[in-house]
Amino acid sequence: MSFELINKVNEAQKKPNVVEVRSGDTVRVHQKIKEGAKERIQIFEGVVIRTDRKNSHTSRISVRKIASGVGVEKSFLIHSPLVEKIEVVRRAKVRRNFLSYLRKRSGKSARLKNQNFDRESVNDVRDLAAEAEEARLKEQAKLDAEARAAEKAAEEAKLEALQAEVEARHTEV
Repeated sequence: MSFELINKVNEAQKKPNVVEVRSGDTVRVHQKIKEGAKERIQIFEGVVIRTDRKNSHTSRISVRKIASGVGVEKSFLIHSPLVEKIEVVRRAKVRRNFLSYLRKRSGKSARLKNQNFDRESVNDVRDLAAEAEEARLKEQAKLDAEARAAEKAAEEAKLEALQAEVEARHTEV
């Protein structure tokens, strides 16, 4: 009874469509970042060095990139609501699942052999809810910018009216 309930909740948390990601793929992960009251999308692009539990709701990928000469690794839960989308940029031929040996390498020795693949068909996983959320965030940002511009214009109009009033007083005297 309780195991069935747990499975039901876990299946409800899973995203309906996710991109099939393998070790050796270069991916671009769009992650939702919340800073105070604002939300934005941050993109993390790097090589997938590890995939875990592909069929589970806790499936995870570890992505590694070099930023300013320093290796940075981040783990992403694929079914997390904070991960907007994952797109495969490049696919490489690798013979193992855990590419931990890439941590010790840099430069040309860290290259992987590219493999031809159909990028459009692999990345053609449309999550309508995520797209609607992204459109909502863009619309919200646009409305905030318009409100700030209107507020600034009203402030400037008020200042111009005060300036005209002061000038009118000076010309009377």
